[in-house]
Amino acid sequence: MVSEKDFLVAAAVLVFALISHSEGIIGGREAAPHSRPYMASIQVPEGENLKHECGGFVIADQWVMTAVHCLPTGPNGRKVVLGVHSLSATEETKQTFDILELHNHPGFSAYNYDNDIALIKLDRPFNISEAVKAVEFLRTGGTNPDTDAMVETAGWGSLDNLGSRPDKLREVDIKVVNSNLCKRSDYFGRKFTNNMICAHKVCPDPCNQPHKKEDTCDGDSGGPLLYNGIAVGITSNGGKKCGQIKKPGIYTIISHYTQWIDNTMALQPTATPDQSD
Repeated sequence: MVSEKDFLVAAAVLVFALISHSEGIIGGREAAPHSRPYMASIQVPEGENLKHECGGFVIADQWVMTAVHCLPTGPNGRKVVLGVHSLSATEETKQTFDILELHNHPGFSAYNYDNDIALIKLDRPFNISEAVKAVEFLRTGGTNPDTDAMVETAGWGSLDNLGSRPDKLREVDIKVVNSNLCKRSDYFGRKFTNNMICAHKVCPDPCNQPHKKEDTCDGDSGGPLLYNGIAVGITSNGGKKCGQIKKPGIYTIISHYTQWIDNTMALQPTATPDQSD
């Protein structure tokens, strides 16, 4: 016989699960289909199928930017899928690629995820369409967002700490947190470096939302942090659980790596006049 206490606990778990599935990224929303044509889904083989594992974003012809910790030991059969909105649906916009080259930043630290930036060269150029386009990224000398600036990100990451994953792309608007706060010992301490931005959005009290905090979560890694439509960061890591007040999401600052990006991609002057090999 089920006790009243057990019934109430089960009911609470069910309600929480329903709320979580209706929200996304931890307090986000479903993106308009293909409104973020630079988004990439890095997928790992699972039997005869592919399963979303990490995000990424198109920055140039044949090149996708992501995080080192998404592929620390190499491609291992992973594919990159562009033009995705629904992971499961058959969409004519989807383009699937093998990974021709993977370049993980040589200074990446598994201890604190410093220098968490990687570049993927696709096995062929992608076909530009309304669903697949590159996004501009911030270069050295550009202006990164200040404390309290509103930024945005997107991904197919977990909806909650139970590991529930969405089928369709989610997006969320968050706010940059003061770096000095993230360096405090009760936040990230010495693990937070000058190559990182931290950001989230805390719901003010009284909070009428199902989540106290809006944030990225597991599976969103490698996706872009955007400021005024320009990619300024890469989703890297955060707390052991998503949505913790003192563990904002951490993002790699892209503008700190312009020379490494240019050298890795060996961009030609004709593509961007101010760049050189």
